[in-house]
Amino acid sequence: MVRSQEKEGTASRVDAHMQNEVETIDEALLPPTTHIGLVALTVASLAGACTFYEQVLGFRLLEQGQRRAVLGAADEQGRLQPLLLLVAQPEAQPQPPYTTGLYHFAILVPSRSALERSLAHLVARRYPPGGYSDHLVSEALYLSDPEANGIEIYRDRPRETWRWQRGQVMMAVDPFDIQAMLAQGQRSLAEAAWDGLAAGTVIGHIHLRVADLREAERFYHQILGFEVTAQMPGALFVSAGGYHHHIGLNTWESRGAPPPPENSLGLRFFSVELPTAEEIERLAERLARADWPLQKWGDGLAVRDPWRNLVVLVPEEARSSLLAEDWGLASGTAM
Repeated sequence: MVRSQEKEGTASRVDAHMQNEVETIDEALLPPTTHIGLVALTVASLAGACTFYEQVLGFRLLEQGQRRAVLGAADEQGRLQPLLLLVAQPEAQPQPPYTTGLYHFAILVPSRSALERSLAHLVARRYPPGGYSDHLVSEALYLSDPEANGIEIYRDRPRETWRWQRGQVMMAVDPFDIQAMLAQGQRSLAEAAWDGLAAGTVIGHIHLRVADLREAERFYHQILGFEVTAQMPGALFVSAGGYHHHIGLNTWESRGAPPPPENSLGLRFFSVELPTAEEIERLAERLARADWPLQKWGDGLAVRDPWRNLVVLVPEEARSSLLAEDWGLASGTAM
């Protein structure tokens, strides 16, 4: 979502229903169980990034080689699931400031207690969050990793408490009592020592800097089939299945901006998981009708948005296939 300390950017109105849609909205909607799966980052220091994500944030290190590492967390059944792929590229350069790309990726923890414990652990590690917000649908902490990738850690409020108006979910950027949350988290850690991110932690959403909200709506809503769930000045939010947002898109610091150079640190790709291979095929047909370039990648599809952010669409049981990455495709030399 949005940090409480940030001011709203330049207003950019977005029509709820644009002309020349690829299909009718009902036909284009993604299955309700669609969700974000894996985030991949290009990093300069693999060792430094692993230390941060494992020791500071609490991910489990599942695999590490010379050029890449896989980190994750246990699911609700206790099975370790990959959530984050780090790929070392020491020669890569930081992204220039006025470019599109990753705003933040968001780690969804399963409860407020888990968020309290994460906050207390961050403070104990001398890595306190740089921002925090009550978004009505959620409570969130914000920070950046050592290579300036934005990160949100959040917990959702129960869906039955979310308020909707004219088909859009009500969200806000309000403060909350972070000292009370910290105190509760410290009491919890005193009773049970920190043992990493709670079981059931997933990547809840991703938030991107884009250059144009109309183009963003056309690609993510009309072509891919996410529903528009909220709009605010300079930002658009889309989701599947009535979630508040799986993808946030903003132009606050990137209106009209170019993509970063190919040899840049930051977002490598993110995956969107659909329930079945048949749904992937349906989406491939829709992309073909829109004349949008795509490429088969393992059990799924790889497609770039208008700012060359790589989106990989896979059946939900095929996440592990993304770990055998096609380096050329992910680094921007294909498509």
